[in-house]
Amino acid sequence: MSDSQFSSLSSSSYDGYGSPSAATPPPNMVGNSASGDDIRSRQLTSQVSRHWRDVFWMGVFMLHLVLIGGALAVLGFNRFREKDRLKIDRFTKMILDNQPGLTEDFWPLYTVGGAVGTVLAWAWLVLLGSSASNMMKLSVHILTTYLAVISVLCFWQKQFFWGVAFSVGAALQFLYVISIIDRLPFTMLVLQRSVKMVCSLPEVMGVSCAFMLVMLSWLVLWSFGVAGVIALSIGDGGRWWLLVVFCVSLFWTGAVLCNIIHVIVSGMVFLVLIHGGRQATSMPPKPLKKSLRYAVTTSFGSICYGSLFTAAIRTLRWKIRGVRSKIGKNECLLCCVDFLFHLVETLVRFFNKYAYVLIAVYGKNFNCSARDAWELFQSTGVEALIAYDCSGAVILMGTVVGGLVAGTCAGIWTRIRHPDRVMMVGSTSMLMGMILVGLATVVVESAVTSIYICYAEDPVLIQRWDAEFFNKMSEMLHQRLQHRSSRATQVFTSRFDNQTPENAV
Repeated sequence: MSDSQFSSLSSSSYDGYGSPSAATPPPNMVGNSASGDDIRSRQLTSQVSRHWRDVFWMGVFMLHLVLIGGALAVLGFNRFREKDRLKIDRFTKMILDNQPGLTEDFWPLYTVGGAVGTVLAWAWLVLLGSSASNMMKLSVHILTTYLAVISVLCFWQKQFFWGVAFSVGAALQFLYVISIIDRLPFTMLVLQRSVKMVCSLPEVMGVSCAFMLVMLSWLVLWSFGVAGVIALSIGDGGRWWLLVVFCVSLFWTGAVLCNIIHVIVSGMVFLVLIHGGRQATSMPPKPLKKSLRYAVTTSFGSICYGSLFTAAIRTLRWKIRGVRSKIGKNECLLCCVDFLFHLVETLVRFFNKYAYVLIAVYGKNFNCSARDAWELFQSTGVEALIAYDCSGAVILMGTVVGGLVAGTCAGIWTRIRHPDRVMMVGSTSMLMGMILVGLATVVVESAVTSIYICYAEDPVLIQRWDAEFFNKMSEMLHQRLQHRSSRATQVFTSRFDNQTPENAV
């Protein structure tokens, strides 16, 4: 990273109130990075007000909520207690299917998915301090089996598309777990320390619960409209297209709420580390309130923007990394995978979850935060450690398991009441469950990302917080950098040895 880029990243420092203040020296891993006390001593007494970022995307998200909310209300009300109350069937005469269903026939089925997802999310928060590690280990090992069992049930119900989809998912999950099995000990260490950090901040649990209630309120309207779609007098193809649109909308909405929590928790964790503990006398008053205010005002547009792309790019990157590590010496396949890998790495430079930490700390827009975070990791070598760590994937597995359980429960009840609508209700209920569980698990992922940012900016912050953990991180970083160096040497040597004398000349 150039000096100007370092200056851009470090031109402001976290003042403990979610707003930046000037004159922080550039961080690095060589040894001349400022300690937390030095950073605080260089802060100016005057506060720099934050500017609104990515306002366009905030407007897009709010407009999307209004339009989708209106469509859900209309579609749900159209068949509520009366068929075609709003005379929508006249627009679907060419694909009329004459379905006798009403909204209230399917709406109660979503109660099961929402209730199971809520119970699992609350259980996660309650058991976070005592059994979080065991729950995450269970998620890693049970997901493949669960997907395989569901695929068998789908084939048994003659749902061949879904059977193939879940079978492929089970196979990919199995291959991915095999590819990362040697990384799990370090991953679990990072997750355990992140849980320790979150448990020291009980107020962030309250934030997660509050946003869970907000999500449940939206899900009442969403499930009402989706139930109206399932009861609509159009063919299954039309229903599925509408469901896809509403599911994409729900995914974006859920991701925005999760990332609001992410920004709030990241700000709190960064604050604890830079001040040396939750009970430090230098801790500012009411930090949670100000972090929340910035997350839902000036930084809200950046959160909306990042939430639209980040999750899909992260998932694709994990899968490509898993395949790439197991290819071996197949040069043709390695070349193709390397092309995809570098393409995704370019996207990760501008869309990564670590951006939310810098959004919380410095109040930058999303793309600048993502780029600065990635350049910080690459310049300090911490990117090698992040590439080895699979904590995000493990947390995602737990979220998917929660969604599958919620979808299965809703699907079983639907099988009893409306056998021909099992997959529609089950798949949409699964998404509901994933989002609800994700609102609980995101607090741990936020702590993970904040720890890595702090370690890259100033390792002393992590050493002061947990010296044993700092030593293990430093040792693993040294090993990964050595591994990369030796691998690069082997590749260079192999290509040099295979070069013919003609090519050499």
